[in-house]
Amino acid sequence: MSLPPDFSLDSYHYNIDEDRIAKYPARKRAWSKLLILNRATGEINDSRFFHIKDYLHPGDLLVLNNTKVINARLRGRKRETGAEIEIFILEHEGGLAWKSLARPAKRLKPGTVIDFTDELTGVVEEKKGDGNVTVRFNSVNLSEFYRSIERIGEIPIPPYLKRSPERSDQKRYQTVYAEKAGAVAAPTAGLHFDKNLQEKIREMGVEFCYLTLHTGYGTFKPVESQDIRKHPIHSESYEILPEEYRKILLAVKEKRRIIPVGTTSMRLIEYMSACGGKKRYSGECGLYIYPGFRFKVSSALITNFHLPYSSLLLLVSAFAGRELILKAYEHALSNKYRFFSYGDSMLIL
Repeated sequence: MSLPPDFSLDSYHYNIDEDRIAKYPARKRAWSKLLILNRATGEINDSRFFHIKDYLHPGDLLVLNNTKVINARLRGRKRETGAEIEIFILEHEGGLAWKSLARPAKRLKPGTVIDFTDELTGVVEEKKGDGNVTVRFNSVNLSEFYRSIERIGEIPIPPYLKRSPERSDQKRYQTVYAEKAGAVAAPTAGLHFDKNLQEKIREMGVEFCYLTLHTGYGTFKPVESQDIRKHPIHSESYEILPEEYRKILLAVKEKRRIIPVGTTSMRLIEYMSACGGKKRYSGECGLYIYPGFRFKVSSALITNFHLPYSSLLLLVSAFAGRELILKAYEHALSNKYRFFSYGDSMLIL
């Protein structure tokens, strides 16, 4: 029996030429293109991101993810042999232990000591195959560790950019409101905001709510199950302050529009709603959103254009409808929009 189109992985493919992938950000953050997609009418309009304020209303609540991308790519040497080792941090496992990718990993074993600087070392605690290892670092605490890797590490720009990180990426692959270190991928919908635009939106009477969802490397993992419902979705750690959570609850009560900036923000506020009202201010978010999902909180969405076969493409398809999303993507490709992390933006109303 064939799968319904909404549940078949083949339904989430589109062709994109290499030149449509944005290798660098727009010259100015807010000058990226903005596609406005109306779910009710199917209407598509073209604009610039700095005009997004024209589609916002006093009383709207914008929900932004203030996670900060860490310099997750580290280069060191095995203490025993002096051989060069690259460690790519993937996910915090608690304390100073991190799930990581090691290259080369063949000769690594539990107990191997890796020196990154005279002060920073790591010990391989577990080897899991396919280059996956758990490394425990020797910093005094997590804050000191972040300061160390900020000095010696490289920011982990997406692999599909097919280039090495440059000095400008250190600033441009962060939102202007990035605050809480811990992500290994940027919440890219927020890259289009600059401080001036944020201030203009505030002056309109739009409210801002900040939460933290540390975007993991799993965001780049394509869906591989032909039946998308069987995909093992990744989880990501989150934190939201009680006073910020109350903003969301009040907006729901007052029936004001709640507009997440990015799929990470949408995923977390819908997850917290799915918790049945229990106040869980921190934990792991493993919510999988695909067509058929019933949204309880989100009124609109600010997002980028996502990769074929990605869980993020499934999420926006769940929100706007698969056929309408693919129609919008076709329009964007025909009108030379730039795609993916450093690309242009979309407002789904």
